[in-house]
Amino acid sequence: MIRGGFWHFRRRNHASGAAAASAAKRILAFDMTATTSTTLALFAVAILVSLCCTTTDANDKVNFREKEKQVLDQILGPGRYDARIRPSGVNGTDGPAVVNINLFVRSIMTISDIKMEYSVQLTFREQWTDERLKYNDFGGKLKYLTLTDASRVWMPDLFFSNEKEGHFHNIIMPNVYIRIFPYGSVLYSIRISLTLSCPMNLKLYPLDRQVCSLKMASYGWTTDDLVFLWKDGDPVQVVKNLHLPRFTLEKFLTDYCNSKTNTGEYSCLKVDLMFKREFSYYLIQIYIPCCMLVIVSWVSFWLDQGAVPARVSLGVTTLLTMATQTSGINASLPPVSYTKAIDVWTGVCLTFVFGALLEFALVNYASRSDMHRENMKKQRRQQYESEHALEFEFQPLVRHPGDPMAIEKLRPCEIHVPPQRDNCCRSWLSKFPTRSKRIDVISRITFPLVFAMFNLVYWSTYLFRDEGEET
Repeated sequence: MIRGGFWHFRRRNHASGAAAASAAKRILAFDMTATTSTTLALFAVAILVSLCCTTTDANDKVNFREKEKQVLDQILGPGRYDARIRPSGVNGTDGPAVVNINLFVRSIMTISDIKMEYSVQLTFREQWTDERLKYNDFGGKLKYLTLTDASRVWMPDLFFSNEKEGHFHNIIMPNVYIRIFPYGSVLYSIRISLTLSCPMNLKLYPLDRQVCSLKMASYGWTTDDLVFLWKDGDPVQVVKNLHLPRFTLEKFLTDYCNSKTNTGEYSCLKVDLMFKREFSYYLIQIYIPCCMLVIVSWVSFWLDQGAVPARVSLGVTTLLTMATQTSGINASLPPVSYTKAIDVWTGVCLTFVFGALLEFALVNYASRSDMHRENMKKQRRQQYESEHALEFEFQPLVRHPGDPMAIEKLRPCEIHVPPQRDNCCRSWLSKFPTRSKRIDVISRITFPLVFAMFNLVYWSTYLFRDEGEET
């Protein structure tokens, strides 16, 4: 019975190791004729050896997740850590706590001209050292501890000073973590979406560049207690292949913007994002249509003077279309007090279209004046011919043969006018006898020439401008 029980014990503790097996063999070799007390003693020794081997195997497989819990309870337990007290300065001094900042710009959603704001999604990271959080890493087995509750440790009171709206991301879990490293360094990372104000100077719109800032400052801690610094190396990263509908991100610059108020000086960081407006969209949507409307208004110069309905309809239609185009452009922009580059363009184009309509009014007036003058000439000619016909009728012609003086009197009077110099403009205009026709012909040349000169001055002024004027 004792031997059968021992075999049952051996099967249960077979995994204990070679020591338990050796003890079992020694017991089996023992003479079963020994006394019962000696057998029970050996049985107890075998149990102790088995337990010792089991304990040794357990020590070889340490549960570091349990150790992590123990470390967290040790450094953050009740009465051990107070999150209300800021960390000490560099190397444990009484100086200000230093917080290093870096950003990862994930996307830039919209840049609104009319609201003067832009929306951005970014990963925001802060890193500082809190010596109260040092712990044993068990020979490098615990690389860092992870938290998701920011209230467990002290946090810098950073805020975005030019923020309009903002929210955290909580799908599926809150996108935030805190890592505590063995030497007391704390890394805080969170994904946020922000809508930030961006005051714009639209004098060169749509040939402009805009600088939109992202400002971060301490709300309550002064520079005596808290200092923000950009992380060394690469403080701001931008996602590759960043696409914006109407802008291109040219570059970004990091800087410091500490502010002084009545309550003290506060640490501040800022990053300036420099955007260049994509001109191709506005070239297709605004500039080319306006040019086409101006050119269409010149068709009126080539129509007949008597085609009054056609010329009036053409002039009024182009004028109303140009006015509608101008209103649509201004509706997408804020009502600013200064003149924009697009205002100059649309204003001049509207002036040319309106000038074409006024030109027809002048042609119509000149045509009626020419008709009135022609009618007056006809009346005078008829009156003159009728009067001279009567005189010729009542004055007989008497001619004496052989009288040379009589023959000279019959010759018409010859008026000698000195020859005039040939003038190409006069000779060319002489081909058009009426003033109305001359106005149309001159307008065909003058309007395109002046518009071409305007384009030369406009594009030279706004395309080859100094970049210092933009900023």
